[in-house]
Amino acid sequence: MPRGPKGEKRPADVVGAAVMVAKIATGEIEEQTEQDVGKDKAAQAMGRKGGEARASKLTPEQRKEIARKAAAKRWGKE
Repeated sequence: MPRGPKGEKRPADVVGAAVMVAKIATGEIEEQTEQDVGKDKAAQAMGRKGGEARASKLTPEQRKEIARKAAAKRWGKE
């Protein structure tokens, strides 16, 4: 059975995919979303806390500089 981008199992043919869609629509099976696959909820919560704590300690100028560097990396500009 082929795997999707997040490692989820998917039907190999069109008919199998149609059957899966019908089962999801009728409630026979639950659809797995990206949020459900492979992420620890406690780790997500700790990451959010750390991000908020860091942001509260930075000045607006520091945040702008960090964002500017991130955009430059993302778009390949220096």
